[in-house]
Amino acid sequence: MTVHTGAPELTEATRLRVYRLLTELRRFEKRAHDLFLRGLVPGTSHLSLGMEAIAAGFAAAMRPGDLTFATYRGHAHTLARGAPMPAVMGELLGRSTGLMGGKGGSMHLTSAEHGAMGSYAIVGAHLVVANGAAWAARHRGTGQVVVCFFGDGTTNIGAFHEALNLAVVWRLPIVFVCENNLYMEYTRIEDVTAVPRPAADRAGAYGLPPVVVDGNDPDAVYLIAAEAIEKARGDGGPALIEAVTYRHGGHSRADPGKYRPADEVAEWLARDPLPVYRARLTAAGVPEETLHEIDESAQRAVDEATEQAEAAPRPAPETALTDVWADGGRQWRN
Repeated sequence: MTVHTGAPELTEATRLRVYRLLTELRRFEKRAHDLFLRGLVPGTSHLSLGMEAIAAGFAAAMRPGDLTFATYRGHAHTLARGAPMPAVMGELLGRSTGLMGGKGGSMHLTSAEHGAMGSYAIVGAHLVVANGAAWAARHRGTGQVVVCFFGDGTTNIGAFHEALNLAVVWRLPIVFVCENNLYMEYTRIEDVTAVPRPAADRAGAYGLPPVVVDGNDPDAVYLIAAEAIEKARGDGGPALIEAVTYRHGGHSRADPGKYRPADEVAEWLARDPLPVYRARLTAAGVPEETLHEIDESAQRAVDEATEQAEAAPRPAPETALTDVWADGGRQWRN
């Protein structure tokens, strides 16, 4: 099994870009949590607090035209691809200024113009859709690569195996990324899975090398992402990467996460990717004032996005009948 860890090959410019993404994603997710507690986020929400290094590292390694498919824990992935923060925040609050006009909410973020091809609430369903996008890219010769993120629980879903099999058979330009945060909702993945590494240990069944990366190490994530993405872009076929990480909170905002041992939580909190990476950059000679400016800029962006979203109107009732079918209407169906 190949285990990838951080290395010093990254330029300072790349590292600062990754740090900026980490900071923006962390502050956005914290604000989303606060707004949920205030009752301003309809329904539930699934946060990436503690898992942001995966979204940041991959997004930094992708080209503008590449495509991202995410799960319902998709705030970070959508923002990392460049979707406007006010529009994402507006969608969480169900406002007309949201990415989907307030009709999608936290679990269904999509911004095709930024390559964010949707957050999917049905576990495993998007893997086969991502395959279709990868097949289309290869057929059209666009040079695009698809990166499909999913949780550890998805590895026990039939679509995971179906998607991997066809991706290899058709040699698709796609990278599958398992965000293994150790728990499938409230159950430890190891308690219901026959192998220790739910994704990597199954890679060999489809002719793929088993790859595990420290999902809390932004450098390691970026390096393995860049390698797999460029291989896929060069007709080298798909890749399967298992990124081991940990969510700071429960599965969703309705889950206090009390089923996790206190010592386990403390151990992973000590490996929080943001302060650890900040310390790494400082040790590498990045001026403290440079990082402070990034921190302040991220906070301003979150504050402004929040103000705009809270001030925006809710969708007009008649918009419920728009964007229902591919042609934007419904009359021909009746």
